[in-house]
Order: sequence, then C-alpha cells, then structure tokens
Amino acid sequence: MDFDIQLARSFPENPILRLYRWKPYCISIGANQSFDEVDKEKADRNNIDLVKRPTGGRAILHSEELTYSVVFPVELNYSAKAIYNEINLALREGLVFYDSLLSKLELEHNQVDFKDFYKEDKSAICFAVSAKSEINFNNKKLVGSAQRKIGKVVLQHGSILCGRYHLNIVDYLNVDESRKDEIRKEISETTIDLKSILHDEINYDFLSECIILGFKKYFNADVDIKEQIL
Repeated sequence: MDFDIQLARSFPENPILRLYRWKPYCISIGANQSFDEVDKEKADRNNIDLVKRPTGGRAILHSEELTYSVVFPVELNYSAKAIYNEINLALREGLVFYDSLLSKLELEHNQVDFKDFYKEDKSAICFAVSAKSEINFNNKKLVGSAQRKIGKVVLQHGSILCGRYHLNIVDYLNVDESRKDEIRKEISETTIDLKSILHDEINYDFLSECIILGFKKYFNADVDIKEQIL
C-alpha cells in the first residue's frame, strides 16, 4: 500500500491497476480510523500485521482475498464519484470472465447513512455494509472499496473476498465479548465470497488474469491500463 500511494503521488498520465495478496495476513484500517479499535496484541500473537490504509473505509482482515488498487488520473474526463462507479463496473466485467455465474453480480444502488451507521459497534468493519456502487451478489457484499483523491489522481483500493476467513476480523475488535458473536452473525449474513458462490477453490492466478482482461475490455481504447501481479 505504501507503493500504491507512491504511484499516486507520481501523478501518472494513464491509469495503473495492481493486484496483490497478503503474507502474512494483515488488518488494515481506514485513513480516518483509530488503531484503538483493534486488539493489536492479539493480532501480534497470531502473526497478523496491522497497517493503516491511505484510503478511507473501515477495518479489513486481508486474508482469503485478492486486493486491487487503481491509480486513476482525474483529468481523463471522469469525476472521482464516476471513477468509483467505473472501476467497480470493470471489476464486475473481470469477475464474469472468471465464471459466468457471476453475471448475477450487481452494483449497490443505495447509499447508507454513515452518520447513523458509525454509531454501531460493527461499523469498525468495512464489510459490515455496502456503500453505493459496491459489488453485491444476491444483496450480499462481495467487493469492498475505498477511495482518496491525491492532487490530480484518485487512488482506489478494494478487496475481492475469495473465502470466509475475513469474518475473523471480529475476533480482533475492541468490543465486548458478548457482542462479537452477534457481529459475526450479522457480517456473515451481509457478506459473501467467491468460494461460497462457486462452491470451488479459487484460482488466484486465473482470477487476476480475468480482472485484468475485464479492465481492458471495459475501458477499451479510452485508457491504457497497466497491470502488476505481486
């Protein structure tokens, strides 16, 4: 993620797409979120890193997932809000390439009232709710994203859930033990992952190839997407 922000600050002329995974697993918190919301000692004991993202959003346990980042110049006749929507449409295109069953994916049409949502314990978790334009399957969140404008570019991060390990984020929240089981149940009912949808192990290399292909097809000749798989 440090490299992502370096790319954004270099103000590239063309969009850059990067795809990567995490070793060891890692909890990232949003740029405006406090580390106090996470049990750092427990994360250390379980060999889970803890970092702060340069983008917004809430805590994510990066584990069984594919992380994407896009650096997108605003000068390409897109607003930041439009870029958010367009990137998610390109991601959907790539996911459908991976498996045609994913043609059922839809973008969230409604915007949650975050002022009220942030009053809840579960608001510490990114995947607790779908924001407008995020990718859902049968009304459950599959891809979570966050965005930040830096000069004349937008940096957007996101997590494509591939397995259920992300639910363990609840174990690292600094909330009452009595609430953890409730929050875990709530999150399991509002999120979904590719393995659960497809009933098969995820081929991460092929998934990465499909996401790249989806971006190239969606943006066509309008932009030149560069890709890196780490």
